[in-house]
Amino acid sequence: MACKTDRIDAWVPAELSRRDLVPAIWLPDPAVRAERERARWRLHLVRHRTALKNRIPATLLTFGHPCPVSDLFGAAGRRLLDSLQLPEPWAADVAVALELIDLLDGQIDDCEAALRIFGADHRYVPLLMSAPGIGWVLGYTIAAEIGEIGRGSPRRRSWSATPGCARRWISPAGMTGAGSWPGTARSTCAGR
Repeated sequence: MACKTDRIDAWVPAELSRRDLVPAIWLPDPAVRAERERARWRLHLVRHRTALKNRIPATLLTFGHPCPVSDLFGAAGRRLLDSLQLPEPWAADVAVALELIDLLDGQIDDCEAALRIFGADHRYVPLLMSAPGIGWVLGYTIAAEIGEIGRGSPRRRSWSATPGCARRWISPAGMTGAGSWPGTARSTCAGR
């Protein structure tokens, strides 16, 4: 809708704005963006490491070498990889992949140390860690992406994001409607 010069086309956004139907956006401040970037960078490095770790067993299977150890990247697995005689260029690919995995492990450890320093007192992390399967790093990542829960108007926060929920309301008196959210109404979901 930027750079509208036609009077008729400009009328629509002006009317929406006049009726307060244009939603406000929230832009995070630099501190919140930095918090998110730290967590996202760690995830980026982990994805690269995972891709490299997946290539090595695939290469072994290509040449009929199943993995007899439980951890191919532990001490026994590394000895196994050193003893294998793979043809070139696959042998060099595996060697470089192992070097990159070691480098990425160090970078990921550094990222996690930084996350612990910067996010040590994040108020959402303990609550998120109470859910099964969420550790400190994932809890911090989720908390950084969520941001401040209390931002935005109460009217906008009242809408349900649950799939299948209808955008309608029922007042305590039993009246139904659609559109703007009345102050004392509650949301309903289809079929409930």
